[in-house]
Amino acid sequence: MSDQHDDPRALFKRSLSADAAGRLAKRAPSPDASARPRADEPDPTTGRADFLRVKGTLQARLLDEIERRGLTSAGESEVVRVVREFTDDVLANEVLPLNEAERGRLAEELAEETLGMGPLSTLMADPAVTDILVNGPDAVWVERFGKLEKTSVRFRDADHVARVIERIAARVGRRIDQASPMVDLRLADGSRVNATIPPVSIDYPTLSIRRFGRQRLRRAELIELGMMSAPMERFLDAAVRARQNILISGGTGAGKSTLLGALAEAIPNDERIVTIEDTAELMLDQEHVVRLETRPQNVEGRGAIGARELVVNALRMRPTRIIVGEVRSGEALDMLQAMNTGHEGGLSTVHSNSARDALARIETMVLMAGVELPSKAIRDQIVNAIDLVVHVHRFEDGVRRVVSVSEITGIEGTTPLLQDVFRFQRSGHQGKRISGEFVATGIVPRLVERMRERDEMLPLSWFQRGGGAADG
Repeated sequence: MSDQHDDPRALFKRSLSADAAGRLAKRAPSPDASARPRADEPDPTTGRADFLRVKGTLQARLLDEIERRGLTSAGESEVVRVVREFTDDVLANEVLPLNEAERGRLAEELAEETLGMGPLSTLMADPAVTDILVNGPDAVWVERFGKLEKTSVRFRDADHVARVIERIAARVGRRIDQASPMVDLRLADGSRVNATIPPVSIDYPTLSIRRFGRQRLRRAELIELGMMSAPMERFLDAAVRARQNILISGGTGAGKSTLLGALAEAIPNDERIVTIEDTAELMLDQEHVVRLETRPQNVEGRGAIGARELVVNALRMRPTRIIVGEVRSGEALDMLQAMNTGHEGGLSTVHSNSARDALARIETMVLMAGVELPSKAIRDQIVNAIDLVVHVHRFEDGVRRVVSVSEITGIEGTTPLLQDVFRFQRSGHQGKRISGEFVATGIVPRLVERMRERDEMLPLSWFQRGGGAADG
């Protein structure tokens, strides 16, 4: 039974369970196959048949035809051929209230509805869109340039949203239904997808897509975008080469993964890198990279592979560097132990509101590993393992900036000591954009000596107070 449920062919046109479908039907009635209107019937509520209604009616008929001909497991080229044959036949033999432009794009949109993202396809093609958030059939939001905005994109009804979600899940071998009403997955282009259906999401099915560019942003581009200054970049570049352990902290959407990928550019090409992520999204330049990805449990509640298991396994893979995309739970303990036992040069991210909060969160996550350790022992491990904390924040103007680069200098009593090496000083606004500058605090980090032992010579002028400041 499990194999059948996990087979994308069997899921190609799986509908919601009877209960969920019943709830959706109450909100947006959908006629069964025998009662479906033909494409040329006028809409009884508007007195006309528009393009969306015609396309929706034809889409339902097309899916029935694909299933009838046993083509649910066919390749994309075969499905596209069937779509075009079906469309040509309809256009030739049925009276459709469509103009020439609509008739011309009918086959393309039907194919996209059958194989792709449906109404979201235009948003997926927009390189400026970083997040797509579907709250319901009439509520589709996107983030562009750090700002949320509502779009004119619409689904026909809640059932249409649900079908697009099911199609996305089925194409990567996953399922979403009454028994499993939530799903996390990764699209072929690397985008992260989260979806929910009733009863988890009370009103409508929801879809959240975090998109990633085909090419990641590089360090020079981050400087141009105002995320950090050139002195910050030079210092962090040297720290990565000198195998310092760096933790990147920040809130959701602050740019942690973007900065992680940019800092990883400095890793020498002759090192063996093992990456561990919930959803593989890091794009690295180096040749010797092994990517590991967690796996959720199946419908029977088995088969899950967590980040902690992957960290333990990575230690047996003879890594030169271990990159944990995001520390969320008990894997924090294994990561710290790895950093403290010779696996230097680690990079990771954590959700937090500040650099100090990041250390507190790591401590909490270590406790989630189920190993009873006193807080003092955990904090000692944190202080001995992590060298730098880089905190990033997305400001109200939409720009993501490195707020601070902090060195962990030791522990006083039970409190880890942090000192800022660089920080962003906010000064006001210039129009809608926040003004400020990245400045050195005047503190020479203690790790400079350790970095010199690894032939990384850092000029002390980098750390002069106010030296090398750059506008934010």
